Amino acid sequence: MSPRKSGRSGADPRDGRDSVDMNESATVRLDRLLTMVPWLLTHQGVEIDVAAAEFGVSRAQIEADLALLFLCGTPGGYHDDLIDAQWEGGQVYVSNADTIARPLRLGVDEALSLMVGLRALAAVPGLGERDAVDRALAKLEAATSEVSGVSAQADRISVDMGVEAEGGGADGERLEGQLAALRRALASHRRVHLSYVVPSRDETTERDVDPMRLVNVDGPWYLEAWCHRAQDVRLFRLDRIADLQVLDVDGTPPADARPRDLDNGIFRPDELSLRVVLDLEQQARWVRDYYPCESMEERDGGGLRVTIATSDTAWLRRLLLRLGGAARVVSPQGLRAEVRSAAELALAHYR
Repeated sequence: MSPRKSGRSGADPRDGRDSVDMNESATVRLDRLLTMVPWLLTHQGVEIDVAAAEFGVSRAQIEADLALLFLCGTPGGYHDDLIDAQWEGGQVYVSNADTIARPLRLGVDEALSLMVGLRALAAVPGLGERDAVDRALAKLEAATSEVSGVSAQADRISVDMGVEAEGGGADGERLEGQLAALRRALASHRRVHLSYVVPSRDETTERDVDPMRLVNVDGPWYLEAWCHRAQDVRLFRLDRIADLQVLDVDGTPPADARPRDLDNGIFRPDELSLRVVLDLEQQARWVRDYYPCESMEERDGGGLRVTIATSDTAWLRRLLLRLGGAARVVSPQGLRAEVRSAAELALAHYR
């Protein structure tokens, strides 16, 4: 095994023979240590200056690395768990490091998990290092080709991951189909017809859109597109798309259509947005994790007082009805009265 030079690669180790590079990053040093141990095991008794020259660092740096190896090894921390290094006579001897010297071998479960993760990563739109992911995945698939069914299991589990994230088998398969169709539309610049559910109005709208990008924000997938119905850029949540058709029509968005800045989330409150103050009991604290809150204040008994900005209170009324006695509207009074009326109407149906 030919070690890769690290640190001051190619430098004469006699320059700064007794110095240690204090500005060296942990990544560079770890890379050298992982290469150094197998090399030293196959070069027992090598002169320390020869080792320094081989790795392009000073003698003092090599000695500091060897001292660090005393603290490295397998879990447990006992004498036989740690690497032993000796160099007092000017020659380096390393023992009890066979584990790190052996090539890494993945078990079937480990390889399967890694393949599933890589495939999920490769599906992320706009991934900058897609080539590296594809190469790693190809190597894993080639290495596991002799193990029957590993690749097929990875295919199945990658779909199952989507199902788990979206909460159901049929929904997961529908989402996979939608993503595939929309990616094709994006690649071929085709217009898409959507049947889109608007929960706040409890209606399904029909609209033609020119796709701009697919984004994943905090779990859900969204299609950002130029909407011909609204004559503006809109975000469409995929799990609210009842049906879609890729049309044989050019779907290039207008030149002035610009993607939205989603760094701060999907919803962008403004001065016209309604601020709703809620008191949440302890069992309803999860609301702060699922909905953007402008402010939060701890209350006695483990509860919270939160302020939520919204431009539509229909979804908020449904949330409050679902929470029952675990949430109370502090303000505005109008919303408080609406929720009370909706609750009384629901109770009347039971009576």
